[in-house]
Amino acid sequence: MIIPVRLKDRSYPIVLERGALLCAREWMDLDRKALVVTDEGVPKSYAEAIANQCKAPLCFTVPQGEGSKSLDTLRLLLTAMLEHDFSRKDCVVAVGGGVVSDLSGFAASCYMRGIDFYTVPTTVLAAVDASVGGKTAVNLCGVKNVVGAFRQPKAVLIDPDTFLTLPRRQVANGLSEAVKMALTSDRDLFSRFETRDPFTDLDEIVARSVRIKRGVVEQDETERNLRRVLNFGHTIGHGIESAGKGRYHGECVAIGMLPMCSEPVKNRLVPVLEKLGLPTRCDLDPAAGYAFLQHDKKAAQGSVSIVRVEEVGSFVLETVPVESLRARIESVTGREEA
Repeated sequence: MIIPVRLKDRSYPIVLERGALLCAREWMDLDRKALVVTDEGVPKSYAEAIANQCKAPLCFTVPQGEGSKSLDTLRLLLTAMLEHDFSRKDCVVAVGGGVVSDLSGFAASCYMRGIDFYTVPTTVLAAVDASVGGKTAVNLCGVKNVVGAFRQPKAVLIDPDTFLTLPRRQVANGLSEAVKMALTSDRDLFSRFETRDPFTDLDEIVARSVRIKRGVVEQDETERNLRRVLNFGHTIGHGIESAGKGRYHGECVAIGMLPMCSEPVKNRLVPVLEKLGLPTRCDLDPAAGYAFLQHDKKAAQGSVSIVRVEEVGSFVLETVPVESLRARIESVTGREEA
């Protein structure tokens, strides 16, 4: 299945096929130097499958986890390309999850003012979110994605066979982003989460989620307006993720969606999150989450852009005072009363 992203001279294909990992050359120009970036948690065979199809591969493995999405790691990638005489005609290939995709894409956007890069997402989260749309970034001082650039990939290669090695918790982590898109944009997809087993329906869920994100990006590539819908659940979710340790990104987004829903939507969302094994609240000091929220990229002059869902399949974009979110954070953080 080919899902084209139409952005004029920045257009590219999203390839969604089982076994596609072994046919990367059909979609990527690998007849040049290629920095193949992965992390320690990704099976070595995935990066090796890509490297074996490159004319001159340089493999670079970063530590697993959010800590690698840093300026220090970025410097290591840029230094590696410089030391191996990479030119503007060479490329970067990200093989892994969202951390690898964001980090590698940003390195490609910086090196010599921008070289080609490709993404091969090996997690559900990266497939439906980080690998599509051209957002690249690293974290700074504990604040998520505060340093970055828009840089579209030349192609995205999604091979659902790579999801077979993921723990169930990691699959659920990615499905949280698909739930997000269903709530805002696809009533029928949300019903599938309610009536089917999402863990056996991955190919269809990924395909529909990618199409939703593709449609948004085509209309608003650099997040001037509509693309903000993709931040649903992220405003509070990023605050929770930055302030608390041990939670995956999708788990924080799951918690962050609830305060932004009407009661009828929340009553449908909670059972879906529980079905996926995702949390609906966290034991975190609300003040800590609020402190990080004030550094949110969408915050400016004491206000922040948020996304609310009053009815499944639709959304409302609005700008509110940051202070007004304090009560929403408190509704999903702190210890539950006995």
